[in-house]
Amino acid sequence: MALATGRSFLLQPCSLSKSTSIHKSPACGTSSWLRHAGAEITKPCRRTCIAAQQRPTWLPGLDPPPYLDGTLAGDFGFDPLGLGENPASLKWYVQAELVHARFAMIGVSGILLTDTLRFAGLKTIPVWYEAGAERYFADAKTLLIIQLFLMGFVETKRYMDFVSPGSQAKEGSFFGLEAAFEGLEPGYPGGPLLNPLGLAKDIKNAHEWKLKEIKNGRLAMVAMLGIFVQASVTHVGPIDNLVEHLSDPWHKTIVQILGSSS
Repeated sequence: MALATGRSFLLQPCSLSKSTSIHKSPACGTSSWLRHAGAEITKPCRRTCIAAQQRPTWLPGLDPPPYLDGTLAGDFGFDPLGLGENPASLKWYVQAELVHARFAMIGVSGILLTDTLRFAGLKTIPVWYEAGAERYFADAKTLLIIQLFLMGFVETKRYMDFVSPGSQAKEGSFFGLEAAFEGLEPGYPGGPLLNPLGLAKDIKNAHEWKLKEIKNGRLAMVAMLGIFVQASVTHVGPIDNLVEHLSDPWHKTIVQILGSSS
């Protein structure tokens, strides 16, 4: 049984050993033995050994909700709105966070890469928030329809695998390309296309990889929010903002920029 009060405790019952005198057990304290009518009668030892184990929480000393028991990757007991009280909802929110985190990591990487190339001299590359207005191999309406179709198809497959794990890996369920994705578990597809380096093949014991991914994904979501705010206020990309700040760190900060814009 575990008690969660900012840290978890393992409660282990004491073991009994026969003895004719009072002694101390290094594992579970004192065990008493009483003599009565020439026979040894044991006095049960009901004390417990408490071994404290640290459980990191988003706010030290805070009691995490009982439904967040630390088994989920990246679980630090943060749910101020109680969104995860329903087990079914919590299961879906885990998948939703994974998808948003991955999109944020791809988005931040793309924005920083194109912004760096543009700052380095490739002026033909548009600022990220104007890239959608550029003309590519097709007009904007055609691209929108293609995007809706492709994303709708992928999201439908993902939802079907969430509802019935493993159903989308059956032969013939994906035009004969099932082995190229080789789903590991809901939310963690694999195969040579989505896991070319072969990382975390044993997904059941890949807690460390899951934790690293969700931490980086959460950081990327915060970074994406910051990039949105910067673009709205300064009308330039993040690399331009960074270079301007480094040119005069003490006078060109977020406080001064937001103050001047208002």
